[in-house]
Amino acid sequence: MRTPTNERVSSDISEAPKARSGEPGEACVKQSTAPQRSCILTGETADRDSLIRLAISPDGEVWPDPLAKAPGRGAWIAVSRAQLETAMGKGQLKAGIARSFKNGKLTIPDSLPEMIEAGLRKALLDRLGLEKKSGQLVLGNDRIAQSARMGDIAWLAHASDAADDGCSKLDQAWRVGRDKEGSGERGIRLPLDREALSVALGRENVVHLALQGRSAADRVMQPLARLQ
Repeated sequence: MRTPTNERVSSDISEAPKARSGEPGEACVKQSTAPQRSCILTGETADRDSLIRLAISPDGEVWPDPLAKAPGRGAWIAVSRAQLETAMGKGQLKAGIARSFKNGKLTIPDSLPEMIEAGLRKALLDRLGLEKKSGQLVLGNDRIAQSARMGDIAWLAHASDAADDGCSKLDQAWRVGRDKEGSGERGIRLPLDREALSVALGRENVVHLALQGRSAADRVMQPLARLQ
């Protein structure tokens, strides 16, 4: 585990967008022109879509902002849950935010890591539900395999507890449809199990899922990148 090395702080002031090549998971590749933000714990700069925003209320209360849309001030982090817990234990998170916003009266809940993870999981599941309603989400092994071989799948994913053989078969069909046989390209293994996916999507035993449109894949990758 990497311990945060400093307390460099970044507010919500936009920096000039930078274009760079990136791979959202293993499913689709796009040119990024998203605004950049710096993690207040590591100082690393990345697309804001891949960082997690913390909202700061006028009273100094710190809350997760899973969709990065809450009004007012905010700070950005790009660390794992374990790293965040370490930073909180050492007082680095509070010190970084206080120095950024000139406010020593901060209230950071002890359950912040759990709250962030729960919010990000909900954001991802809600996004998948919206794609299902719009007809972009493909479910069912046979339907996914058929669509994948025809080249109609832009994004392929598997539940965290999906069997390896089932994943391999769909991965192969996906490579065939994308004319990438032999590349080893695979669908994304989600940080969600089949139970969570099934409940969110209102269907029994959701183990594998796919998206037909590239735009839909990009929309799902945004909350997924943050959760990962």
